[in-house]
Amino acid sequence: MRGLIFLRMAVMAGHPARHCTFISHFKNRSIMWNEADNSLYRKFSFKDFSEAFAFMTRVALEAEKMNHHPTWKNTWNTVEVWLNTHDAGDVVTDKDRKLAKAIDALL
Repeated sequence: MRGLIFLRMAVMAGHPARHCTFISHFKNRSIMWNEADNSLYRKFSFKDFSEAFAFMTRVALEAEKMNHHPTWKNTWNTVEVWLNTHDAGDVVTDKDRKLAKAIDALL
């Protein structure tokens, strides 16, 4: 997937399943998804509102294809995304990790 590499690292000793960071390297940029409170989380920053909204549109199309939809918030040039699987009891599953990879590929 265009040089996308995912690594899973425990960030809190004793809680590797609950608190993890997912790091991908894409076009020489370090991108982090944090796993906490049964969600993958990432905050994205863009040049302006139009760029942020265009990103959200691309994510929406990908999420619709995967039939897996994020919880998100947009304030001007920032987009915050939370991923978890509602029908699995609001926990992080492979569906969330796949959507996170797909979102990273949209940058």
